[in-house]
Amino acid sequence: MREVTVVVLPGDGIGPEVVAEALRAVELVATDADLSITWRGELMGGCSIDAHGTALTDEVLAACQAADAVLLGAVGGPKWDTTDPNKPRPEQGLLELRAGMELFANLRPVKPLEALWDASPLRRERIAGTDLLVVRELTGGIYFGARGREGDRAFDTCEYTRAEIERVAEVAFVAAAGRRGKVTSVDKANVLESSRLWREVVTEVGTRHPRIELDHILVDNAAMQLVNRPADFDVIVTENMFGDILSDEAAMITGSIGLLPSASLGIGTVGLYEPVHGSAPDIAGKGWANPMATVLSAAMMLRYSLGAPEAAGRLETAVSETLNQGARGRDLGGKLGTREIGDRLVTLIGR
Repeated sequence: MREVTVVVLPGDGIGPEVVAEALRAVELVATDADLSITWRGELMGGCSIDAHGTALTDEVLAACQAADAVLLGAVGGPKWDTTDPNKPRPEQGLLELRAGMELFANLRPVKPLEALWDASPLRRERIAGTDLLVVRELTGGIYFGARGREGDRAFDTCEYTRAEIERVAEVAFVAAAGRRGKVTSVDKANVLESSRLWREVVTEVGTRHPRIELDHILVDNAAMQLVNRPADFDVIVTENMFGDILSDEAAMITGSIGLLPSASLGIGTVGLYEPVHGSAPDIAGKGWANPMATVLSAAMMLRYSLGAPEAAGRLETAVSETLNQGARGRDLGGKLGTREIGDRLVTLIGR
C-alpha cells in the first residue's frame, strides 16, 4: 500500500457537508488503488479567522506544503464580508494558499452530461459535444499586483512576467496534446500591454508544440462565443481575472455550478482540489448541497496528485450513472439532499 497524506480544509458554509461525502467516496476506491490515505483536517477561511484571527495560519500552510494533496470545500460568507482593507477576509486565505504552494495553473473541465442537457440555460443543440478545459493563470495579474488608495483614487495593478505566462501556457499545450489538440488563448491585447506580452509569449510557446492548433481571441468576444459555440473550444488558457470570470460563465453551460470540479497545480504533483461553487451560506446546515462537484474534485486529486487514474474514473462514472438514473439535488430541481446523493454514489461505487 502506498501511504499518502491529504490535508482536508472543509472551510465554511456547505464546505464541511460536501467534503464529508467526498471522503466517503474516496475511501471506497482507495484500497483497490493500493492507497492508504491519512486525512489531516485543518482550518482555513472564515472558520480560521474566528479561531485564529487570520484566514490561513503559517502552520496550516506548512502542512499543505508538506502533504501529497489538499482537498478544499469552500470559504467565505456574509459573516466575514468587509470593505476594510485592514480586516481579514476568508478569500485571502485561498490566495495565500495558492501563492504559498506555488500553484500557478487552475484547471476547470466543463463537459455537460447528456442527462442534464435540459438543465442548461442553453439549448440542447448548442451545448451538444461541449468538452472544454479552462486553464487559468492563478498567482499573477491584478489579484496579486500593487493596490491601494490615495485620497479619492484607488488602483489595482495587473502585472505579468514572461516566465509566469510561459509556464501556464505550457500546461495548456500539454493538456491539449491529450485532448483534441487545440488551444485558444484569451487576452485583451487591443488595449492592455500585459495582454500584448501574454499573446507574444503564448505564441512563442506554441512554436514548441507544432501539432497543437493555436488561436487568439479577445476576452469580450470569448465571453460571447462561450455562449454561442461552446463545443468549438478545447483548451482555453487565460490570465487570472479573465479566467476567474470565464470559467464561471462556462460552468453554467452544464446547468449547475454544483457539478464542476477544479484542480490547482504547480511544479510537481502536489495540488489543491476544490469545487467551483462557493460556500452557499444560505443553505449551510440544511443538508441540501450537491456534493458531486467535490467528489469530482477528489477524482481529479486521485488522477493528478495521487497517481490513481482508475480510481478517479470510478468516481466519475458513479456521478454520471447516478445522474442517468434520475437522481437530482435541489440545485437541479430535485429533492435529494447531500447525504442521499452521497449514499447513491457510494452504492454505485461499491458494486
